Amino acid sequence: MNCRPRGGKPAVALWMLVAVIDLVLLAAAVGVLVSLLIVVAVLTVLAGGMVATRLLTKREPVARRRV
Repeated sequence: MNCRPRGGKPAVALWMLVAVIDLVLLAAAVGVLVSLLIVVAVLTVLAGGMVATRLLTKREPVARRRV
């Protein structure tokens, strides 16, 4: 049978649009100040995670002795 394939990119784009609209409605429901505080908190956590990742993955040079 010749049927239409499912799960393509338009479906993902539609669900992303629904998610963005949900976030806008949530922000309107809780207020601007609370929304800004949540965004600032999330950005702070992400920045801290990036700094921690860089510090933990930083390799120190190893001094090698020549034989």
